[in-house]
Amino acid sequence: MANTAHLLASINHQIVALQTLRLLQQQRDREEGQLFSSLVSEAPGQAGQREEKEGGGGPAAGTAGDELGAVPEPRDSGQCELARLAVRTVLARVVESTSQLVRVEQTILSPLHQELNFPIHMKDSVEFRNICSHMALQLEGHYFDRDLNTAYQCLKSIIKKLIRSLRSLPSDSCAVACTALRQILQNLLDL
Repeated sequence: MANTAHLLASINHQIVALQTLRLLQQQRDREEGQLFSSLVSEAPGQAGQREEKEGGGGPAAGTAGDELGAVPEPRDSGQCELARLAVRTVLARVVESTSQLVRVEQTILSPLHQELNFPIHMKDSVEFRNICSHMALQLEGHYFDRDLNTAYQCLKSIIKKLIRSLRSLPSDSCAVACTALRQILQNLLDL
């Protein structure tokens, strides 16, 4: 019975992590929507200013503009956009995989655990919840990216350990659970 409590506690930690991840995803989507709107509204004014600089001042004015960073700017914003897209993709994949994991744990693993009492690694779920909570404090930047990568690795570890725990047990239900977990893992790895 104590082991069943461990599974339920582990699932609850993952549910808290999932709620945090969904809030982060919504917040980042809102911020990116606002950023995109502001970039679109500023774009016509910036194009006009560049045309004035390039057209009115001759070659010297164009050179001065290049020295001030006018040329690297699109490349830098392109790199930032790619980085944002990568973070958005990883975050979406972690949210979806966590949601699927919780669903499998609640519907397949919980009844199976009562029957077979396989090992649960609750420490990983606690760590995952804590990483997600820490991520919520980091709105963006290097620390957010690092925490997101750590959450991704931790989630991968949780799934792999569950598969290992189930693999040795002789049951058709274990085979079904392993298949479901492997699919979640594969979706998580397909970044």
